[in-house]
Amino acid sequence: MSQKIDISIISSGASYADARLHRLTRALLRAGLTVEIFAPGSRKDAPTNVQVDGTSDAPQLILRTPLIGTAWKNTSLLARYYRSRIFAIRSRGRVLYAISPESVAPAYALTRITRKKLAVDFFEDYLRLLKDRAWARKFFGIVGWIASSDTKSALWFSKRADLTTVADVQVPPFDARNRLVLRNLPDLSMLTKSGARGSTPRAIYIGDLRKSRGLHTMLEAAAIANDWEFDFVGGVAAADQEFVDQWFAKNPGSESRVRFHGKLAPSESWKFAAGAWVGLSLLESTPAFVEAVPSKLYEYMSVGLATISTPLPRCVDLIEKSKSGAIESTPEGVAARLAMWRNHPDELDSLRQQGAIWAEQNLDSEREYLNFSAEMVKLTR
Repeated sequence: MSQKIDISIISSGASYADARLHRLTRALLRAGLTVEIFAPGSRKDAPTNVQVDGTSDAPQLILRTPLIGTAWKNTSLLARYYRSRIFAIRSRGRVLYAISPESVAPAYALTRITRKKLAVDFFEDYLRLLKDRAWARKFFGIVGWIASSDTKSALWFSKRADLTTVADVQVPPFDARNRLVLRNLPDLSMLTKSGARGSTPRAIYIGDLRKSRGLHTMLEAAAIANDWEFDFVGGVAAADQEFVDQWFAKNPGSESRVRFHGKLAPSESWKFAAGAWVGLSLLESTPAFVEAVPSKLYEYMSVGLATISTPLPRCVDLIEKSKSGAIESTPEGVAARLAMWRNHPDELDSLRQQGAIWAEQNLDSEREYLNFSAEMVKLTR
């Protein structure tokens, strides 16, 4: 008799280390569901089993192994399309949960044939996000046109899914037949509290590292604030690696205080919060980000870090309500703010404390993830 699998998560783009993949998986496991994951990347960065109601009988998590190794790790659009088809065919769950745009169409086709249930997740507004990607402009924009067309078809299919989850209120599709807003609220079991400030002022950033997400601004600020240390956790976009290399060439000796750690699993990433003073979130005002609230703002508050953010409207509103940080728009402004907090640590500690209190009182992560897992449980019945 074959093993019963409730949910097959199909992630042809986001790797095993992706934070939202971890949050979704852990919510499903806490609900007692058996989950298999198809995703690229290293299995050591994958989610792990969780306990249910304090018992040692953890629900089962299955990580599927590759068929062809090279295509498993490749990040090209062609490799993503290949994975999305192979993953859908190999899936055995009662519910197929497609969490990458290119996975939606093959998952939809398979569920129509097998009469399984289909769930879809949209991390971001992908059509707007494509306008921010340099690779989408390659070959006279043909690559971007292909990705855009595929995303539009994914949105069409997702409207007809049994459940469509979206990462925030501004993320389409808005007219899905069963749409659930599932924000990227913190899963505290994956985070490390900052605790007492370390003896040396230190700022952290956790997430993808590219120009539009503030990489250039953060490094330019780091060059000015040379009495601060910086830990950057996340993969550097290929288009920005040359900028990083040139920055280190122009700032010899900075390697000891400006450190890049690469992409890590969430629980490993947040270990760098211990002893840190500040969290950075310096997104540019691109079409994809102008209406967004980065998940790291919630996470910085939850672990007890003050935040410096660029003046995106919803970020400004959140930081003003929570009194958890400051808004700066330039590298010079960021560096000046860091200098002020170093000289006035009592003010910084007040912001850190206020943010942690606000997060505890206003971010009901447990309820939001319970609502999600309850909907997924219904689909398995």
